[in-house]
Amino acid sequence: MLLNYSQPLEVSKLLQNFDAFLSENLPTWAVLAIEFVLVGVALLALYAILALILIYVERKITAFFQARLGPNRVGKYGIIQSIADMIKILLKEIIHINKSDRFLFYTAPFFMIVASMLTFGALPFGQGLHAIDFNIGVFYVIAVSSLGIIGVLLAGWSSNNKYSMIGAMRSGAQFISYELSAGFALMTMVVLSGTMSFSGIMQQQAYCWNIFNGHIPALIAFIIYLISGHAETNRGPFDLPEAESELTAGYHTEYSGLQFGFFYLAEYLNMFIVAGIAATVFLGGYMPFQVEGWDGFNQVMNYIPSYVWFFGKTAFLVFLSLWVRWTFPRLRIDQLLNLEWKYLLPINMVNILLMVLVVLAGLTLTDIF
Repeated sequence: MLLNYSQPLEVSKLLQNFDAFLSENLPTWAVLAIEFVLVGVALLALYAILALILIYVERKITAFFQARLGPNRVGKYGIIQSIADMIKILLKEIIHINKSDRFLFYTAPFFMIVASMLTFGALPFGQGLHAIDFNIGVFYVIAVSSLGIIGVLLAGWSSNNKYSMIGAMRSGAQFISYELSAGFALMTMVVLSGTMSFSGIMQQQAYCWNIFNGHIPALIAFIIYLISGHAETNRGPFDLPEAESELTAGYHTEYSGLQFGFFYLAEYLNMFIVAGIAATVFLGGYMPFQVEGWDGFNQVMNYIPSYVWFFGKTAFLVFLSLWVRWTFPRLRIDQLLNLEWKYLLPINMVNILLMVLVVLAGLTLTDIF
């Protein structure tokens, strides 16, 4: 059942009017070119702004967990600290490394940022705020997000540094391993939804989010996806590729200035992307919390803008990620790989079969009610 919003969708109407204005005054190719450029600029701006916000938020949340203040000098409550750090990193000198493979060394950061950006563009931020809506959206996200590991491996190989190479090999093993579990978890929800389109998956969650509609298999898939996604972002306790006590900074040890900034930016946005995909597939995305038959309650929920729902759910999952990072100690490499290959992957394969049985038996809440 599709959700009927009672509130006017101002953003969608504004975009439709702008498209109509361009179509009346320009040829089709010019309209498409202008719209593609504007969408790209908007995504890049949102990408950078979210990175600055996430850096500040992590510092404050970390400070709270560790009973300290965090940034509190640059701007009120240190709110401009991230902007100051961005300006500083842009002005930093890029140090050229002797005996490195220059071409691959300078290419590696772009693989990271492009893979992250391609995935970021597929997220549905709100009603009418979906830049790319493929009918194979889940498959697209899994495919393009995997390109980032190429940048990591190139960075480690081209740096001509043993610590960078060890970090890259660790990251490669970790990413390829946990990508399997993340993919299987998403495929479990594809089985439940019957579509790979993000918009289709969300529309089916109008009155019951997938995490509830899919019973125990959906909950298991949700937990496994959060663990796997967290591991793919190389963040604690899965931060072995960047273990400072062992490898200095891992695969980006030799990078400086804006090049290091690309790796830093991609790491934070990948955390947001993992949370955004989880919110979309498991928690209804920008769909409000609705209860079928409660018309008054649903009406109130509809007045909350769709993008507030999306960013609210994503922010909650980002907070969980930060909570895990600053709570658990770093795993050893054997523990990390054992967790994936001996536990998560077998559980995932059994879980997807359970979901098939649930769907075939018509045991989902949507089918029951």
